[in-house]
Amino acid sequence: METVTTQVPALDKIIRIFDYLSDKNGATFSQIYQALGLAKSSTSSLLNGMTAHGLLRQHNDKYYLGLRLCELGNKSIEQFDIKNIARPILISLRDRTNLTCHLGILQDESPVYLTKLESPQAIIIRSWEGKRLSLHSSGLGKALMAWLSNDEIDALLPEENLQRFTDKTIVSKTELKRELEVTRKRGWAFDDEEDTVGLRCIAAPVLNSQKEAVAAISISGVAFQMPEDKLDDMASLVKSAAQELACHMG
Repeated sequence: METVTTQVPALDKIIRIFDYLSDKNGATFSQIYQALGLAKSSTSSLLNGMTAHGLLRQHNDKYYLGLRLCELGNKSIEQFDIKNIARPILISLRDRTNLTCHLGILQDESPVYLTKLESPQAIIIRSWEGKRLSLHSSGLGKALMAWLSNDEIDALLPEENLQRFTDKTIVSKTELKRELEVTRKRGWAFDDEEDTVGLRCIAAPVLNSQKEAVAAISISGVAFQMPEDKLDDMASLVKSAAQELACHMG
């Protein structure tokens, strides 16, 4: 593989270490710094830091590529071109529901819209690609959270009391966890004017083979566009769209 040099020497050295170990069944500290022509001191610091972050693992006196790389690689594959893969699915969902459709992922501690398809109706939902949402009051946020462990939810929402946006916002983490259990059982999340007065949202997770929510698809509209007697039928369409996207992503 051609060696690339950038203006970040430490990063260049890390990549060279990855490349070297990628076709080795482990290598010792001496083998690494001698083969790559690196200084002992900087190599030692890099190897210690990479091991601490799970990018490498150390067994006896050898270093190997770490499982964190596998995790990051899986995430990269899942998100690769997901917008283009999802677009025809979202178009079909929009045309069947006449509602605004979104595709989103959990980025850092917030749900983020990757794609928006506007409703053909005159009513406009104020959203945009790249918009960050509330975790606990949005349909997309609840769909992405419901398949996380309790510890992961606690890490995302460390406080018991949650911010109120409307009279319907769930403001207790304990109550939210009960809502997430319901979401998990039925396979879709619901924002019943919890984030914005007058707006409703149904969202369903895009699950990978490990049953992790790598993304979510949602439909949004004003309350009269999403009446109580139509919610189950609409939710079925959203779930089908999310499952179709999951199939396309393998």
